[in-house]
Amino acid sequence: MLLYKQKKNQPSKGNRFLISVTVLGSAGPIRFVVNEDELVAAVIDTALKSYAREGRLPILGSDLNNFMLYCPIAGTEALSPWETIGSVGVRNFMLCKKPQTENSIDSEKSSAISRKGSGSWKAWFHKSLNLKISSH
Repeated sequence: MLLYKQKKNQPSKGNRFLISVTVLGSAGPIRFVVNEDELVAAVIDTALKSYAREGRLPILGSDLNNFMLYCPIAGTEALSPWETIGSVGVRNFMLCKKPQTENSIDSEKSSAISRKGSGSWKAWFHKSLNLKISSH
């Protein structure tokens, strides 16, 4: 019988555990394994990459600075990006977009206006959804 021996010059990786991250507005949770000493920011990044890889909707983007990770059991405060995921003591989390400020909303409106004339299929699709069909 062969026993696995850890190399002496290799540091211990710490405990690993399965977490479940529910994205607000998505169909179901994303599950993946993390180290207990991994930072919350790294967990958010991994969750966003897994979400995009699976092709889930709504499309979120990849900037982890636009998101907050909550622990529904621990309270209403978002977790700090610099704390470790294992320090919370739970395995179920909620990923939400940060609330937008007025400046970011204004910049999004101006960029949407500038894109309107581009003639992209997305603009046509959104315009066609906004058409009202009158019923008799």
